[in-house]
Amino acid sequence: MPETSADLGTTVWTLPPLILHPFNENVTPQTLLDNSRAALMLSGLISGDGTDPEVLRRKLLAGRYAEIRMLFFLGKDLLRWIEQCLEFAARIPELTVVSLRGQSLAHLLTTSPPARVKEKLLRWGVADYSAIFSRGLGLNALFTAPPEFSLLADEFLHHANWFADQLYRSYLESEPHVVLTDANFDFELYASGEYAKLLESEWQDK
Repeated sequence: MPETSADLGTTVWTLPPLILHPFNENVTPQTLLDNSRAALMLSGLISGDGTDPEVLRRKLLAGRYAEIRMLFFLGKDLLRWIEQCLEFAARIPELTVVSLRGQSLAHLLTTSPPARVKEKLLRWGVADYSAIFSRGLGLNALFTAPPEFSLLADEFLHHANWFADQLYRSYLESEPHVVLTDANFDFELYASGEYAKLLESEWQDK
């Protein structure tokens, strides 16, 4: 479906804050490191340590599955924000005219977030935020809940990022939408704990 540019002049609207929740997956950094080492050993990029290839393969697939779950729950937070933004836009006459869709907000989030949001993500160690956000949204375009490990083919697990990228592209192309940029839209980014403390502080000041 085609994208179109919205002529919104110089007005800047402040959207609801994007709030990201922590992952409660009980996946330790060591587990993720072990999974990465297994992938490198299987590909021959580092020498093996004598571990059976089948054990390495299971570690690799378990790691891929953990990543899929984390991306899925991240996508849930992003979709919640998109829905809040659409509700906000529905109350603004100038924005109802351009008929914003979820794809418009997804495009804004992945390609043109405010500079301070990008800076905060970098401080959190999220350099490739565009890929991570788009994959989370892509997985949520297909699944309503994280699928069980046994339901996913090995091929999907091995190439999950590629499949998630294609799902996101399909989601964007499924509806015609206007393209938004940070020239007209501003928003803040918070971790859920950070936002809760901010609200608590505001309540105490009243």
